[in-house]
Amino acid sequence: MKPVLCNYYVTYRCNAACGFCDIWEQPSPMVTLDDARRNLDDLRRLGVRVIDFTGGEPLLHTGLHTLLRMAKERGFLTTVTTNGLLYPKRARELAGLIDLLHFSIDSSELAEHDASRGVRCFDKVMESIETALALGEQPDLLFTVTNDNAHRLAEVYERIAYPNRLILLINPLFEYNTLGAALSDETMRAMEALARKPYTYLNPAFLTLRRRGGNDPARPVCKAVSTCVVISPFDELVLPCYHLGLERLPIAGRLYDLWRSDAMAGHRAKEGRHDACRGCAVNCYFEPSFAVSPENRYFWRSLPSKMRYSWTKFVVQRLRAKLVGPRRALLPEFEPPEHVDVSGDGSSDLIELPVLDGRN
Repeated sequence: MKPVLCNYYVTYRCNAACGFCDIWEQPSPMVTLDDARRNLDDLRRLGVRVIDFTGGEPLLHTGLHTLLRMAKERGFLTTVTTNGLLYPKRARELAGLIDLLHFSIDSSELAEHDASRGVRCFDKVMESIETALALGEQPDLLFTVTNDNAHRLAEVYERIAYPNRLILLINPLFEYNTLGAALSDETMRAMEALARKPYTYLNPAFLTLRRRGGNDPARPVCKAVSTCVVISPFDELVLPCYHLGLERLPIAGRLYDLWRSDAMAGHRAKEGRHDACRGCAVNCYFEPSFAVSPENRYFWRSLPSKMRYSWTKFVVQRLRAKLVGPRRALLPEFEPPEHVDVSGDGSSDLIELPVLDGRN
C-alpha cells in the first residue's frame, strides 16, 4: 500500500496555547529547506498525494511559502491549518499555494474563542477571512467540537460560514495522552444534525468509531503507518504516528529507503495493535485509514461525505470564484468583551528564528 498523506510538522512552536493540544509546549526547530526538498522528492517517489504542512503554527515558519511552492512544483495537493494570527501578514505570499486552507474557529463568541485558544485571536480570524476572500481564496473554517462549545456550532455556520459560502469543517475533539474528553451523545447528535446542511463537512465514520469504543487492537481499523508519513521538525520519521511516537528515525536524506526498510515493515505489522492504540479515535489518522479500506464499513460510511466535500470544494467553489472573483466578506459585528483573561494576541512581526539541529 502506498502512503497517501504526509503530516509534515514544519515546527512544533505556536503563538497560541490551546487547551486541547500540547504540541505548543515542546521546544522545536524549524524544518530546513534543504531537508524538505530531499524529503518532498522521496515523498513523490513513494506515491504520496497530499502534504499537510502543520505544527504548531505553520505560519511561524518564515519559509512556508517556499515549502508550499516546492510541494506544488512536485504535483502535491497542499493543506495548511492556521489560527489566523499571522495570516493577514503573510496572505499575499501564500496566495495560490494552498489547496486546502483552514482557519481554526471554536466559537461565534469572541471571548469564548479566545479563551479556548489562550490568546486574543478571534479578531484575527475574522480579518483572515476578509483577507482571503479579497485575494480570491476559499478557506474552510475548522471547528473543533467539544461538549462545551457544541452549542455554538450552528451559530458559526449561520453567522460566518454559510453567508460567505465557506465550508464549515466539523472536527470532533479526540482524546490523547491526558488531553481531550469523551463527546456526549448530545454533542454527537448536534454535529450530525448540522452536517446535513450545505457547505458543511463531517466524516460520520469518526462518530461511528467513537460509539463503538474506538480502535480495537484485536481488530484494528487504524492504518496510520501505511497511509501517513509523519515527519518532525527534527527531520525524523515519527512512528507509528505523532500522537503515540514510539520511535523516531533520523531521515538524513534517506526517507525513501527508510520507508522500504525492515524497521518500517515491523511498524506496519503492528499498526493499530499496540496496547496504547486501544480506544484511539485520532482524526488525523482515521481519515486516510478509512479512505483506503473499502473492505470495511468505515470506508462506505465515509464516502458520501467525502464526495460531497470534494464536489463543493473543487467544483462549486472554484466555479463561483471564477464567476465572482475576489469578494468582500459578510461578517456580523462582534462586541468586544470588557475583559478577556488571556495573554497577548501573538501576532507580532515574524522574527527570523535559528534553525536548531535536534540531532546533536
